[in-house]
Amino acid sequence: MITEIRQPKRPWMSITLGMLVFGVASCSNGTVSDNTAAEQGNNTTNTTTTNTTNSAESDSNQVAVNQQQTPTTSQQTNADTRQNGQNINTTGSASQQQKPAFTQKAIATFDEPWAMCALPQSQGKAQRLLVTEKGGALFVVDTQTGVKNRIQGVPKVAYGGQGGFGDVALAPDFAKTQDIYLSYVEETANKYGAVVIKASIKDLDTTSPKLINQQRIWQQVPKVSGQGHFSHRLLFSPDGQYLYISSGERQKKTPAQDMSVNLGKILRLNPDGSVPEDNPFTDTTSDDSASSSERVTAQIWSLGHRNVLGMQFDDTGRLWANEMGPRGGDELNLIKKGNNYGWPVVSNGRNYSGIDIPDHDTRPDFTPPHVSWTPVISPASMTFYNSGNQQDFPAWQGNMLISGLSSKSLVVISLPTDSSSQAKERYRYNMGERMRSVLAVNGAVWVLEDGNEGRLLQLVPK
Repeated sequence: MITEIRQPKRPWMSITLGMLVFGVASCSNGTVSDNTAAEQGNNTTNTTTTNTTNSAESDSNQVAVNQQQTPTTSQQTNADTRQNGQNINTTGSASQQQKPAFTQKAIATFDEPWAMCALPQSQGKAQRLLVTEKGGALFVVDTQTGVKNRIQGVPKVAYGGQGGFGDVALAPDFAKTQDIYLSYVEETANKYGAVVIKASIKDLDTTSPKLINQQRIWQQVPKVSGQGHFSHRLLFSPDGQYLYISSGERQKKTPAQDMSVNLGKILRLNPDGSVPEDNPFTDTTSDDSASSSERVTAQIWSLGHRNVLGMQFDDTGRLWANEMGPRGGDELNLIKKGNNYGWPVVSNGRNYSGIDIPDHDTRPDFTPPHVSWTPVISPASMTFYNSGNQQDFPAWQGNMLISGLSSKSLVVISLPTDSSSQAKERYRYNMGERMRSVLAVNGAVWVLEDGNEGRLLQLVPK
């Protein structure tokens, strides 16, 4: 049974929206699990959600929608601190009692920030983050002082629409090699596609770090027209053996079910870009005679995805992904080896034209989401919360945190403890701005606001 947070399908109001990009990746995970436990449960969420009428798939901040629908506490705002504790969406009085309040401490400001990743923290030193900007910049940020050092040598990106510089992830052996992985969009003959490179950071601890030894390890196949739905989220398995890449269907729909291309898929690779032998569709690639399309097929871990902007492992090794729906039907999915998640054949949303799409329950051969949102939250990124040493928010222990764009929210998700239960939304916070990214590190939480002058904020418990 899907935990479905929705209102009945109906003709949609016309609203003015801009176009949205993607989310954020944490650099720390649990352990890999390829188990295929049944996705069943009897949990439901009895809530009224925000009044957003589509996924706001735009990088513009021009979202003409009223996000409030329940009374909220007063907010005090200044340049550095904002009070939070608003109850936009809860799942009952018990959840409300466990809902911690926090203030927002401003650390630094960026121009269209997209992703962030935590660097290893030395004892007694402040946490440092790597932060990407969509226009093509990468920074090292000291979270105590707010000082930013720009990393030189970043490749040229094709900026526009939802395209540009994307994700950043540390190599599993970063402490030894200083290697990182980056995703971005490139253009060839007016066609666009995402690529992933591996590079090393030289002089990281100086004021003039730079990228060296750049090596391409993956690209979207094929490049197509348009500048939407690149996804290009990066995530290493908890054991560091595999690199997962989300690849959007580029607003073309049908590639998500086409096994000859890697669009509309989640891919699983070795860190050098080669294909693991135990991927689910490797039967045709056991020798050098395999065709190029067969080699692309071998990359696929799961299919039937629209625009996966957040991926994260939980502490039991399960892989979760959040995904943009069309008009309605945002999703949280438990990702399993070889499964098909149904797009564009099924969705709990509607086409932008207003034409209905069959719901997931009409096609049991596709894997349904654990949670579906209609109206949408516009999920941009996801991180798993472990209280760690800092223990800022013990009430969130074992939960997923999702940043919302058009919903301007931080959504807290409880995860199932066994195969007979479902993930569900516990509650959400009104953040006042579109939330591009969220990252939990050792019990501390940082968020990135979307757009120009987007702030890096630390959430400080009250």
